[in-house]
Amino acid sequence: MSQALAFANGWNLANTLMVCVVIFQAGTGEYGVMPAAEYDGDQDAVVFEFDPFQS
Repeated sequence: MSQALAFANGWNLANTLMVCVVIFQAGTGEYGVMPAAEYDGDQDAVVFEFDPFQS
C-alpha cells in the first residue's frame, strides 16, 4: 500500500483498537501496518509508530 494509505490506516487502527501500531516499509518498497506487539521484523524498517495513549 502507499505511504499515505498506510498512515491513514495506521492512525485509524490505533485509535479504533486503542493499541500501538507500527508502519513499516517492506523489502518491496511498499508499506504495511500492524500492531506493534506483533511486529518482530527489522526495527530499521519501522517508519512511524502510532500510540493512541500519547497526547
